[in-house]
Amino acid sequence: MISRKVNNVKEALEGIQDGQTIMLGGFGLCGIPENSIAELVNKNVTDLTCISNNAGIDDFGLGLLLQKRQIKKMISSYVGENAEFERQMLSGELDVELTPQGTLAEKCRAAQAGIPAFFTPAGFGTEVAEGKETREFNGKMHVMELAYKADFSIVKAWKGDEAGNLIFKGTARNFNACMAGAAKITIAEVEELVPAGTLNPNEIHIPGIMVNRIFQGEKFEKRIEQRTVRQK
Repeated sequence: MISRKVNNVKEALEGIQDGQTIMLGGFGLCGIPENSIAELVNKNVTDLTCISNNAGIDDFGLGLLLQKRQIKKMISSYVGENAEFERQMLSGELDVELTPQGTLAEKCRAAQAGIPAFFTPAGFGTEVAEGKETREFNGKMHVMELAYKADFSIVKAWKGDEAGNLIFKGTARNFNACMAGAAKITIAEVEELVPAGTLNPNEIHIPGIMVNRIFQGEKFEKRIEQRTVRQK
């Protein structure tokens, strides 16, 4: 069986260069590849195009890359809780492509499945549809969307084995599942890495064929984007 295990995050991110397009899993701060993002900061790669549901917060997640001006373009569904993301977008420092959330997910899934394009009713009649082909299906207008093309996809999973099989936990599955295998190279960061054959095949969410490199992360903070507690 082919082993996709690498020793650490530095080996996992080998080959990432300035100007490339990178998909990053997660939703807010839930299920983000923390170790990989920190290593991208350390590598000081610039002019990146990042495809991610949003950009974390000012001092965590992709917000760390925004602080160092390492991202040239963000492709996201919303700005979220990141004030620096908002500031750079409004000032024109950052190129931003806002995409309906379901469309963003499907553009990732289409790339994963090798489907070049699809039609969706989301965004018809708005700026989202400008310059795109439209077509009527069953009396309703649809917009043609192209699948994403990315150099690297970086996902975060709960458990994985050395063959690259992945299991997500709870809502941390989010965009990670549809981004795995959706780029030329997929890197999986996991909390627990076990020998091949250890995982129950019935519990595997993403097969190892979708993953090129896998490593065990460490010191996950798992911050909460907005902590809400009951008042005493």
